[in-house]
Amino acid sequence: MVEQKSRPAQPLVLVTGVTGYVGGRLVPRLLEAGYRVRVLVRGEPQRLSSRSWYEQVDIIVADVLQAEGLDAAMKDVGVAYYLIHSMRDSTEFSQRDIQAAQNFANAAKAAGVKRIIYLGGLGDPDSELSEHL
Repeated sequence: MVEQKSRPAQPLVLVTGVTGYVGGRLVPRLLEAGYRVRVLVRGEPQRLSSRSWYEQVDIIVADVLQAEGLDAAMKDVGVAYYLIHSMRDSTEFSQRDIQAAQNFANAAKAAGVKRIIYLGGLGDPDSELSEHL
């Protein structure tokens, strides 16, 4: 008789930026790999209804610029993807990005999230590259 070892359950994964290029393509890959997925959206969740994965994910409506609501998004999450970057033509975009990332990190830490994957636009302020890189 062969003893089968059960695989540990995949962690719940939170994905932000799902209306963007990377996030929108990451969600189906995570689902195919057997992960449970929760997505964070700002505004109406129905705008995701055309996505093939819409019925397969938990949807939380919150804004990373407002710390309220992020606790619910992080509950029971093992891995969180931060795929948000403001492309506004405002001189204050970097401050907004910093605040959003800090709110996200604080909520993740408070919830005990084990890993954050960050793909954003904040970088070295002394660099000669575009502020959006």
